[in-house]
Amino acid sequence: MVIWFGANDACLPGSSSQQHVPLDHFKQNLRDIVKNDSVRGHQPSTILITPPPVDEYGLEAAGLLNGTTEVSRTADHTKKYADACVEVGREMKVPVLDLWSVLMIRAGWKQGDSALPGSKAEPKSAVLAEMLSDGENYQFSKMLFDSPPAPIGLHFNPEGYRVLFQALMNTIETNWPKDSPQAIPYRFPLWTEAPK
Repeated sequence: MVIWFGANDACLPGSSSQQHVPLDHFKQNLRDIVKNDSVRGHQPSTILITPPPVDEYGLEAAGLLNGTTEVSRTADHTKKYADACVEVGREMKVPVLDLWSVLMIRAGWKQGDSALPGSKAEPKSAVLAEMLSDGENYQFSKMLFDSPPAPIGLHFNPEGYRVLFQALMNTIETNWPKDSPQAIPYRFPLWTEAPK
């Protein structure tokens, strides 16, 4: 079971999205989900996933396209939620896919760096922008759904999902090898082996 929260919880307090969850509540919510009797009753192989980083440049562009200059998320604030998720995983002995670090390391960040790719205090990160939505389909999405699309600089594009998938497969194989796709037996024959 994958538990992946935090991107919306990490909105800044008072932002118009009204999705902000205080950090202590966020941590307690993760604990409550992991130890919930309905969850534990199934004895799942559980993995927590940290919220991914954000690209403040992309978020600013999305805001302007939607007619607002409001800052609803920052790289630094999102990191606090990623760190909190890692902390809860350690505390509860639940494996964590630190997706924030996976993406940030690809963007050139090193553990202990105070400079965060994606922050407006740093130059725009081309690597981070390659993994997060760049708004390429913004006008099409707006026309098709008659509403603003998922924020640019927050949600993944195909490259971001590829990185997520590979990191998740690695986390499963490291922590729950019995649940890796290669280890799970087929319940039914492959279509090539099924009776004709």
